[in-house]
Order: sequence, then C-alpha cells, then structure tokens
Amino acid sequence: MADQTLAKSFLNAGEDYDRYRPGFPEAAAVAVIPAHLGTALDLGAGTGKFTELLIKRATRVVAVEPSEQMLDVLRAKLPAVESYIGSAERIPVADASVDVVTVAQAFHWFDRDPACAEIRRVLVPGGTLGLLWNHSDSACAWDRACTRVAHPGLSDGLTADDSVTATLPGFEEPRFVQVPWQERISRADYVARWLTVSSFLAASVDERARMVAEVESILDADPETAGRDEFDLPQITDVYVYRAS
Repeated sequence: MADQTLAKSFLNAGEDYDRYRPGFPEAAAVAVIPAHLGTALDLGAGTGKFTELLIKRATRVVAVEPSEQMLDVLRAKLPAVESYIGSAERIPVADASVDVVTVAQAFHWFDRDPACAEIRRVLVPGGTLGLLWNHSDSACAWDRACTRVAHPGLSDGLTADDSVTATLPGFEEPRFVQVPWQERISRADYVARWLTVSSFLAASVDERARMVAEVESILDADPETAGRDEFDLPQITDVYVYRAS
C-alpha cells in the first residue's frame, strides 16, 4: 500500500507539476500501442504528460485522475480528451469499454490488487495495460546523486518502485521495453522539478530547504553541471506491457 502522505502531496501541485516534470518519448507510447486502436484510458493521468501522446494513437482518449487541480490543467491543454475525477480503485467507466489502460509514473501509488481488478474490469478481453516510469540514467552521476536526495534507498538501475512491476493478478507476464532519451534543461528548472517530487512536497520547510541545498551542492561540484545555466539530462523510460489473461 502506498504511503498516503506522499500520495496526497500531489493533489495541489498541478501547474508546477506540468511545467517542470518531464514528458515521455514517443517511442514509449508506441511500445504500448503499436497500432491505432479504439479507446485508450490514461489512469492517474495527472496533467496529461502521457495522455497527450495517446491522442493520435486512439480514436477515443479518456483521462482519470483524483486531483481536481491536476485535471484542470489537463482539461485546459487537451480539451478533446474525456476527463473524470476518479481513482485506480474506482474507475468511472463501463465494464469492457477500454482497449488499453496506461499508467505513467503513478502505479506505485495504487492499492495493487483492487486496482488490478478494476483495470481488468474496464478492459476488453485480452486488453493491454501499460505501466511507464521515467528515471535517471545510472551513467549520469550528478542526476543519480540528486535522485538519492529524494529517494535515499534507491539503487542504481532501478526505478523508485521497481518491485511493483512483477506479475500482476489478472494479467500475463509483461513485455519490457527500455527507452533512453535526453532533454535540455535549465539549472533553475531542474531544481524546481525536484520541488514537485513527493518526498520534497511532503517534507517540512526546513527539511525541504536542506534537500534543495544538497541538490544545489551536487550541481556546483560536478564538472558536467558546475557553472552552467543549462545542461543535457539523460533519462530512461521503463515500459511494462501486460495483456489481460
């Protein structure tokens, strides 16, 4: 079960989340939906960071998100997308009405077994579930060091919630695809991005200030980032594609 304090920390982070969080590479969407289909549901859609990639891959796109503030941002950006307040454990769509469910950067917040049962309910027979996570490239020492400020127990090469990608009830073994990519980011935006991460959002004012100072210190010390206003940030998107059994 997810830490509810961390999970609820996102509820009021809509505009900053959309501005500072990374999107997803097109190849990640192709890995889940290789050919155009009927209905795609983005669950835990947030501000639509992954939802926007579904529009040209499905005739109908539905977004479900528990945060009204996040959904307001999504609705402003993607007015053609059907959007509903809801959760993974209570999805407000009909039985067997969705060809694919995508969950980008959110599955670790779900109550796994009830969520899998609900996802299985809304999928058509043999439908697809795609789970996606962006994470730092272990070859990038400075970003990895900053990641450990937010996730002190994180090991190299793992997402923050790698264990949830094991076998899921009601689904076959997943197909795994890893997509490396890169973005150009300013130092200011990179630091601001960390302020949208759950452990920063849930921290006390003093603890958050300490964490930010630690990130700044890492950037000041590493030769790839020291003294630079912008830098290239390598990233990896892990994609797990499940078929309903």
